[in-house]
Amino acid sequence: MKLYDVYPLFDVNIVKGQGSHVWDDKGQEYLDLYGGHAVISIGHCHPHYVEAIARQAGRLGFYSNSVVNTLQAELAERLGRVSGYEDYQFFLINSGAEANENALKLASFHNGRTRILAFEKAFHGRTSLAVEATHNPKIIAPVNANGHVTYLPVNDLEAFRTELAKGDVCAVIVECIQGVGGIRMVTPAFIQGLRQACDETGTVLICDEIQCGYGRSGKFFAHQHLGIRPDIITVAKGIGNGFPMGGVLISPAFTPVYGQLGTTFGGNHLACAAALAVLDVIEREQLVENAARVGDFLLQGIRDLHLPHVVDVRGRGLMIGVELDMPYKDVRNRLLYEEHCFTGCSGTNVLRLLPPLCLTMEEAEDFLGRLQRVMG
Repeated sequence: MKLYDVYPLFDVNIVKGQGSHVWDDKGQEYLDLYGGHAVISIGHCHPHYVEAIARQAGRLGFYSNSVVNTLQAELAERLGRVSGYEDYQFFLINSGAEANENALKLASFHNGRTRILAFEKAFHGRTSLAVEATHNPKIIAPVNANGHVTYLPVNDLEAFRTELAKGDVCAVIVECIQGVGGIRMVTPAFIQGLRQACDETGTVLICDEIQCGYGRSGKFFAHQHLGIRPDIITVAKGIGNGFPMGGVLISPAFTPVYGQLGTTFGGNHLACAAALAVLDVIEREQLVENAARVGDFLLQGIRDLHLPHVVDVRGRGLMIGVELDMPYKDVRNRLLYEEHCFTGCSGTNVLRLLPPLCLTMEEAEDFLGRLQRVMG
């Protein structure tokens, strides 16, 4: 049996990591400015994280959600305090797609409606409703194309209000910083208008914080830059620092109904131990503040290089997009194979930077030198 081809792979076998660096099987060190699709929040192989998982694995790795798991309650309490959502409820699952899938179902259960509003260039996952809300027809199978979702332009409040007025909209789902969509940010006026319109119509506002959340933007959640509180917030990626995990933060206006939602592996003991260790490190090492500080430095540093082929540099915190007037492939490949630095991409021409939140000023400056050698 062979693997089912899903992605074109780089010819690099990564076998070790530490902080913002990884090593391949030949001993070559790489600076990691991508964090495995924004998953690595506290850095590779943080000793506290490693010890917490090992300790829990030696006690109990898994038991079903039919029994009390005090680690889940501890995680919910800690996350509520750190994020500012102490009054919300927390449902634990395994991935970002599952988080969005359950958020959309919960919205429909809540108000009995059937339509979803999403945005052009959005990415919300690959499961049934999540992929239908993703604006990419190449990954929406015929069985998922059920007409539940209408896509609208980002930052066009008038188009949103017009579509909402047609009725039967259960939810609007939005990334306050689109990752796959090219590091495109919603404006304060737009998201505040969404919040007001949802309040007026009983529509559920879902903020997908799977990539832009968990400290990456320089605040715990990206929407906290914009002055609103969503009804539902979805998280994954950085919550487990590589351990598969996702979650849904749910407004107290939602009353749980037994049987509506469920999971086998979600919130298992190992996952919760990993997530608690992540919060320990985020707080102790002030990584949200570090993301804001180093992100500002990196964003301005790229702009100040005045590199050829760079059209725009945008983002918040350690979520940065470098838009080019050419395909990104040559730049990304040269950074990887010549400068030994991992970066990502969006679309055809945006270089995407999503480093661990522990990235230092010195490492950011090192990257600027590598980028200038490739593009200068």
